[in-house]
Amino acid sequence: MAESKARKTATKPAAEPAAKTAAKKTAARKTAAEKTAAKKTAAEKTAARKTAVKPRKPESHLAMVRRARRINRELAELYPYAHPELDFENPFQLLVATVLSAQTTDLRVNQTTPALFAKYPTPEDMAAANPEELEEIIRPTGFFRNKAKSLIGLSTALRDEFGGEVPGRLADLVTLPGVGRKTANVVLGNAFGVPGITVDTHFGRLARRFGWTTEDDPVKVELAVAEIFPKSEWTMLSHRVVFHGRRICHSQKPACGACPIAPLCPAYGEGELDPEKARKLLKYEMGGQPGQRLRPPSDFPGEAAARADAVAHQGRVADQGVEA
Repeated sequence: MAESKARKTATKPAAEPAAKTAAKKTAARKTAAEKTAAKKTAAEKTAARKTAVKPRKPESHLAMVRRARRINRELAELYPYAHPELDFENPFQLLVATVLSAQTTDLRVNQTTPALFAKYPTPEDMAAANPEELEEIIRPTGFFRNKAKSLIGLSTALRDEFGGEVPGRLADLVTLPGVGRKTANVVLGNAFGVPGITVDTHFGRLARRFGWTTEDDPVKVELAVAEIFPKSEWTMLSHRVVFHGRRICHSQKPACGACPIAPLCPAYGEGELDPEKARKLLKYEMGGQPGQRLRPPSDFPGEAAARADAVAHQGRVADQGVEA
């Protein structure tokens, strides 16, 4: 009897499964430990990069002004072709396009305005527009009902109060429906050559990152920046800063590691520091892609300019009766 029990006990395969279970648990613990170590290593690398960003010493107002003006000079070299990215041919078109650009991209506006201006080329035409037909044309730009109301309102005001012409004074422009200081400064600076600072979301964000102001209100940002730079620089400064905000110094993931003005920026380190990863964040011509204009100036780099030049060349060849 005892011998039979012994044989049964000896034949039980309990030890092997137990060993396998123990091995699996050990492997699982090793895998978990490796994952934890990998996370710690990544966190340590990130911390090391951030630690490498030396804190800046307190800066006097004079030093800030000098640094700000140097940033402007650096941006001028980086974006010598900076310009408004809305397609337009006259002050009225620029005014309308700027109103449409709220809460959407300039590219979307540029895709929409050709049909819009073909149907309503003058303030008189737009003032008499059927609201539903106008809404349908500008629908792609978003908030089309409010924008249509503003466009009809400002066109009516231009027709009735300004002889069908866009006024060249800030005080007059801001009386038009849907036109604030930002829109007025865009029109003044680019259609009339009157210096103005355009504070959109990009400009406001960079003005704070550059340490030019701590204000959030666009008017206060405008006034603060206006004290730093000579009036003759205001319009081009606006273009350069907006270009930089769209291409490199993004809202969520600024490409700090690929930014040419990083040594001058107090906010350096807020974005991606790794040069390779930062380069992948670059947009438009900085990232090898065209800008937002469909009809850009001839000196603007990128695929869009190449397309425009090709179209112009074909037109010239056709006029001359020469085979391309």
